[in-house]
Amino acid sequence: MNRIWNSIVGKLWVTILLLVSFVLFIVTVLLLEFLGNFHSETVEEALHNEANMIARIFNDHDEEGNLSIVDEVLGPETNAVIASQPGDIAYYLHDGLNGDEIREKIVSEQEFQKVFESDETVTKEMLLPSLSEADRMESYIVMASPLQTGDGLHGTVFIYQSLEVMDRTAERTTNIVFLSAFIALLLTTFFAFFLSTRITSPLRNMREGAFELAKGNFDTKMKVSSGDEIGQLAIAFNQMGRQLKHHLEVINQEKEQLSSILTSMADAVITFNQDKTILLSNPPAEKLLRQWLSKDGSTNAQALPSEMLHMLDHVLMFQEEIEEELEIEGAYYAVNFSPLYSGESIRGAVAVLHNMTEQHRLEKLREDFIANVSHELRTPIAMLQGYSEALLDDVGASEEERNEMTKIIYEESQRMGRLVTDLLNLARLESGHMRLYKELVQFNNAIERMTLKFSQAAKEKGIELSFTTDLDDWSAAELDEDRIEQVMTNLIDNALRHTPQGGQVQVLVENMGDYAKVSINDTGAGISDEDLEFVFERFYKADKARTLGKGGTGLGLAIASNIIKAHSGEIRAESKFGEGTSFIFTLPLKAM
Repeated sequence: MNRIWNSIVGKLWVTILLLVSFVLFIVTVLLLEFLGNFHSETVEEALHNEANMIARIFNDHDEEGNLSIVDEVLGPETNAVIASQPGDIAYYLHDGLNGDEIREKIVSEQEFQKVFESDETVTKEMLLPSLSEADRMESYIVMASPLQTGDGLHGTVFIYQSLEVMDRTAERTTNIVFLSAFIALLLTTFFAFFLSTRITSPLRNMREGAFELAKGNFDTKMKVSSGDEIGQLAIAFNQMGRQLKHHLEVINQEKEQLSSILTSMADAVITFNQDKTILLSNPPAEKLLRQWLSKDGSTNAQALPSEMLHMLDHVLMFQEEIEEELEIEGAYYAVNFSPLYSGESIRGAVAVLHNMTEQHRLEKLREDFIANVSHELRTPIAMLQGYSEALLDDVGASEEERNEMTKIIYEESQRMGRLVTDLLNLARLESGHMRLYKELVQFNNAIERMTLKFSQAAKEKGIELSFTTDLDDWSAAELDEDRIEQVMTNLIDNALRHTPQGGQVQVLVENMGDYAKVSINDTGAGISDEDLEFVFERFYKADKARTLGKGGTGLGLAIASNIIKAHSGEIRAESKFGEGTSFIFTLPLKAM
């Protein structure tokens, strides 16, 4: 029943049935009322006419002729009793099973006196015994009319008729109504199922299509079978599906575009809800959050630094953009918070974090670079200026002293020249403008030749210099031999300068598959752990006093690092303070 009531066909069917039943009920009641009144009026009129006719018959005919004529005039449903006074019945017709009992009740003194005194026709409905069945009462309509003939007969004629005819008429009317109701039920059912095929069937199809749209199948199409409202609804449904598909594709494209932009951004982007929970973050932001979480040790998966939480509270409370530069966990970030709106109300905030650590480091290096260059140039310039003024003032007492001052001026100018040359080389290497002239060379022979040219210098300082290799003699590499020789010269010269007499410097070449590993190991004083990570920075000297006066510019290792990286290799330093230092670099071998 619920299934029928929940369907349009069922609702339409039940509604029409209720409407038809209500209309038929009202019509039946009104019709029965009308038929009852009409029948009563018709019977009364007929009885009145028959009473008048009986009076005329008694005026025109004799007694025996009256009875036969009256018998022919009265219908089979009508009976008549003529009485001159109560209880005195002169004539009666159509006798039946209970005729005497009926006549006694009709021609009672009370009823007779009413007619006799009023001298008018009186109509009354009475409950009398049936003429055809014993022990059953029937409703009769009785008309009493005064009778006065020309022969001097004066009395009352009582004409009565059973209302069973009216009951049969009402019953037939009721049967007709029920038959009409049954026919209406059939027609309503047929009409409902007709509507089901012409109206509800397309609606059911649209319902199924709507479910398909809800599942994301936007290619669902409705068949347009008519030009009425249902057909127009199908057209609108198809247009809606196309529009939804188009808008969804646009949304997906924008979403993918936004996702690609966020993913490709180097800056960290974090979107927050109103309750400060993280809604969206790109890969750099996720990496940053993991770092903060691991350092903080918190169990909260959305732990943020307190500085950012304060900024987030400010944006959510005052609904205004805020931008600051923060130092978080030793790193510098330019943080920009902007509110996100949903209509007029704020629904969250978005934070963009730009890592400024490298800029800070470069700025510090720039400042250090300027300070170091100024420091490195100040001494030779001061010496050049001082000795030049001495020569101009003819301070030297002898030719030997003047030659000594001239030599110092020359050495300091040479030192300045090396410094400027190193600076230019380093600038070219870091900018990528220095061209490498690579050639295929035998790796062992090239490294051994570069090592052995320092043999004499090592002997003079009392240092043992050795070369060892496990690389095949035919192994080759594509190198700019002059640049690699510059690296080897810098590294071996540093090892010799910082290794005391009686120490050792070893150059070791090892096979690492596609790469050759070159190690320059010394037994010098070593480098502390604090200084080890900065040895490849420009102008960085682990021990300023140790390198003073040894002709170093502080740029050799920075240049060496850039040359090795330009050859697709790597360089690093390993050291134990007081035990020695190893500079290690790798270069790719060329397959033969």
